Amino acid sequence: MGVQLLDRELDRLEGLWSDGLSDAYRDYLDAVQHFEPDLQARLALAAALIELGIRLQGLGGRAAPPTTLLMGDLCLARGSRILADNAPLAVQVAFARAVESMSTAAASEQPAPPVRDLLRLSLGAQG
Repeated sequence: MGVQLLDRELDRLEGLWSDGLSDAYRDYLDAVQHFEPDLQARLALAAALIELGIRLQGLGGRAAPPTTLLMGDLCLARGSRILADNAPLAVQVAFARAVESMSTAAASEQPAPPVRDLLRLSLGAQG
């Protein structure tokens, strides 16, 4: 992903890059090596945005303040859009199921598997 494209995807989220988004992005780059080279950065960014969105929303914990919730929504929406534009359907469905399982665990006050583990597995989904 070119710097200009990365900048466009991070519009209004620049502050989050140093708040864990960059570390998650680098970690997910290892999980997308089996994709075409031009998709790897996009899919790693999508996974990082979704992970950060879940964290910002406080899923399974105390409710986040409204502005933090909105930033989490923005991360989830942007990550989902990148997935919809670039990921195979099996990966999109795996991400949806991962978020659903975390939400279900939170709603039933049960511990959820680590977000990053679920999303890394989702990146390996095949149809």
